[in-house]
Amino acid sequence: MTQQVTANEKSEYENVGKAALRGDAPDKLTGRTRFAGDLTMANLLHARLVLSPYAHAKIVNIDISEALNVPGVVAVYTSQTLGMAKQDRSSRTGSPLAIDEVIWSGHPVAIVLAESEAAAEDGQALVDVDYDVLPAIVDPVAAMELSSPLSRQDAGAEGGEIAGGGAHASVSAEKIEEEEENLSKNVSDKFHLKRGNVESGFAEAEVVVERTYHTHSVHQSYLEPQSITVSPGPAGQQLVAWPSTQGMMSTRSIISEGLDMSPRNVRVESVPIGGAFGGKFGLIEPLAAAAARTAGRPVRLVFTRSDDMLAGNPAPETVISLKLGAKRDGTLVGMQGRVVFNTGAYTGAGASLGGLLLSSTYNCANVDIRCYELLTNVVGVGAYRAPGAPQAAFALESTVEDLCQGLEMDPAEFRLKNAVKEGDFSLLDQRTHKWPALGLVECIEKAQAHPIWQNRHQLQDLPAELEGWKVGVGMAVGGWPGGIEPAAAACRLEPDGSLTVVVGTVDLTGSDTTMSLIAAEGLGVSHSQVGVAHDSTDTMPYAGGTGGSKTVYTMGPAVLAAARDAREQILSIASEMLEVAAGDLELQGDKIAVRGAPSKTVTLRDIARVSMSFGGQYAPVYGHGRAAINVSSPMFTAHVAKVAVDPETGEVKVLEYVAAQDVGFAINPAEVEGQIHGGVTQGLGWALFEQLVYDESGQPLTSNFMDYALPHSFDIPEITPLLVQIPSRIGPFGAKGVGEPPVIPVGAAVANAIKAAVGARVAELPITPERLFEAIQKQA
Repeated sequence: MTQQVTANEKSEYENVGKAALRGDAPDKLTGRTRFAGDLTMANLLHARLVLSPYAHAKIVNIDISEALNVPGVVAVYTSQTLGMAKQDRSSRTGSPLAIDEVIWSGHPVAIVLAESEAAAEDGQALVDVDYDVLPAIVDPVAAMELSSPLSRQDAGAEGGEIAGGGAHASVSAEKIEEEEENLSKNVSDKFHLKRGNVESGFAEAEVVVERTYHTHSVHQSYLEPQSITVSPGPAGQQLVAWPSTQGMMSTRSIISEGLDMSPRNVRVESVPIGGAFGGKFGLIEPLAAAAARTAGRPVRLVFTRSDDMLAGNPAPETVISLKLGAKRDGTLVGMQGRVVFNTGAYTGAGASLGGLLLSSTYNCANVDIRCYELLTNVVGVGAYRAPGAPQAAFALESTVEDLCQGLEMDPAEFRLKNAVKEGDFSLLDQRTHKWPALGLVECIEKAQAHPIWQNRHQLQDLPAELEGWKVGVGMAVGGWPGGIEPAAAACRLEPDGSLTVVVGTVDLTGSDTTMSLIAAEGLGVSHSQVGVAHDSTDTMPYAGGTGGSKTVYTMGPAVLAAARDAREQILSIASEMLEVAAGDLELQGDKIAVRGAPSKTVTLRDIARVSMSFGGQYAPVYGHGRAAINVSSPMFTAHVAKVAVDPETGEVKVLEYVAAQDVGFAINPAEVEGQIHGGVTQGLGWALFEQLVYDESGQPLTSNFMDYALPHSFDIPEITPLLVQIPSRIGPFGAKGVGEPPVIPVGAAVANAIKAAVGARVAELPITPERLFEAIQKQA
C-alpha cells in the first residue's frame, strides 16, 4: 500500500490543488476504451512486417511471389514499391523499409497486406530474402576505434536529434570546436562541455574518485504496442490516420513529408493511447500511410510484442566514465567525464543532453565532459522517460556516494553543501547562466528528515524469510530541465450550460483532468461542469508533443487564458441581460448572480440559448487562449531506498522507498502522487530487472517478455511520495512538470543502498543477482 503525503489539503483555490479522479479511468479500467488497433472499417487490410534476421547485411534479392500466392494476401511492398515520395536512408521514418542494406536484426525489409491477420502472417513467412552478411559492431566503445567495422555504408553522418526533440528538454550550451580526434566514422556526434580548468580543480582536490558505469538499453514496455490505422481518401489525395502517438501535429508532419503531401491533405485523428513513455514520437506512421495510399485501402499496422522489442526505439545503452574531486570539507572542485551513448542504427541518442544533466546537479567550478554518440548494429534508439537522465544520475550519484565515503562525510550533508540553488551558475542556459527557482535543497532536506534515512544505522528486524539478509539505505538525487513549446486552446459554452476545453495535446497520464481543473478555476465554476475535447489536426489549436514533463506547464497557461476569455464573454452577455455592470457579477455554479442580490440571476443555459440559437442576440461564447512559454522551470527530486540483500545469492528486495519531489504546485495531488509512484516503479525496472541483450553478432537475446524481465507487483515496495512545492514563476498556479523526475535517481538510490548493505559497488544496471554476487565475492 502506498502512503501518500498530500499537499494543498486546504487550498486557497476551489478546484486546483485538490485531488480529483481521472476522467478516463472508468473506461480504461473496465476495458471500454478503444485504441488505434481496435478500430475497424470496411475493406481494412492487416499489415505484417518482414524483419531482417541479420544485424548487418546487403540485400541481394527479395522474392515475394510465394507470399502473393497465399489466399487473402493483397500486396507485398518493398522499399522500391512502397510509394514513399523521397527516401532518406539516414532517417528511420524517411526509409521505413531497408533499401539495399539491413543495419540491425529486426530491420523491416517488406510489408505484407492481407484481408486477415492470419493471411498476413502466412504471407510474411513466405517472403524470401537473400542476404550477403556483413561484419556487425555492437559494442559502442569498440565502435569508436578506427579498426572497428562500419555499422553502415554511409556511417559518418553528423548530428541527430533524439526522438521527440524539443518535447523533452529545452537546453542550450556552446559546442566547443577542437582538433579532430582520431575516431571511427561510427561516431555520429560529439559534444564537449567545459567550464573552468579541470586540471587545476583536481590539483586542489584532497579526495578523488574515478569510476566507469554501464547501463543497458531498456524498452519502454508500454501496454499498447506501436499501432496505427490509416485510410486513404479519394484518388489518394487525402489520408486519415488514427495513430498511437504522443504528438498529433508531428505525426501529420512526418506523414506529409514522407509522402510529399500537403499537410492539409493529412488528417490525424485523436485516439486514446495505451502508454508511450517517450517511445511514440513517430516510428511506423509513414510506413503505414504509404502502404495505405499505394494499396488504395485502409491499413492497420499493429506490432506484435516481439516486433516491438526488435523494431521499436528503446532507451540507449550507455558507458559513462566519471572522475570527481573534492576538498576535505566537501567542496566539489573537479568533474571530468566521458559519456558514450549507443545510438544504434540511427543518429539521435541525446548524448549531449546526458552530459549536460551529468553536470547540472551540483555546483562545480571545473568541469570537462566529452560526449559521443556511436552508430552500431542494434535497433535505433529513442526517448524513454527523462531521456539520458537515469543513466547520468546512476553514474553521478554512485560516484558521489563513494566520494562521501572517502571524505568520511554524511551523503546528505555533501549533497546539501553542493546542490545547485536559485541564482547559481547554470551550464544549461547560455542566455542567463543562472538557475531559476528550484527545490533541490528542500527535497534533500525532506528526504533527510524521513525516518528511513534517520534510522539507517539502526539494527533492522526482518521477517523470517529474510533471515541472514543484510539491510542498507541509500540516497540519490536527480533533476530535469523541462521542455518548452508554444500552445493554443479554446473554451466554448455548450447548449446545456456546461463548458468544453478544446486542446490538441495527447492525454497520456491524466492531463485532460488537470486541464479541466485549470479551466474550472479560470472560469470560476465547478470542475464537474468542464469537459475536455480533442479535435483532429484539421481543426485543433496548436499543441506540441506530450512528453518531457511539459504538457501542463506549456498547455496549462493557454487553457487558463481561454477559460478566462470565455468567462469575460459570459459575464459580458450576462451584464446586458441583467442590466448591471460585469464587475458586479459573479459565477455561482451554473448561474451568474448579481453581488448583493442573489435572487437576480441568469443561468449558463440561458447564456447559451441567447448566443447559440436561431435569432440569437449575442455571439457564441468561444474563448481563445495562447501561450509561448520560452523559459523552462527545472524539477528536482531526492530519493531514499531501503533494501535487503541476500549475500549468499545476490538477490535484492526493495523494502521501502521515499521520493521527495519539487512539483511547483500540485494541481491534482492524486495524479502527481500517481506519477511519482509510476516513475519509481519504472526506475526499479532499470535498477534490478530490465535490459535488452545482444550477442556479439548483433542477435537479440531478449525479444519477448519471456526473456525481458519486468518488475512484478510483488517486487514493488511501499512508496512514499513527499510533495515539495517551490512555485514556478511561469507554470499555471506555480505548477511544474512532474513526469520525468521520479524515474531518474532510482537506479542510483538502489545501488547506494546495496553498497550500504553489503559493501559491494555494482557499476552496471540492471543489478542482477549474478552481477551482485560476483561483486560480493570480489570484495571478499
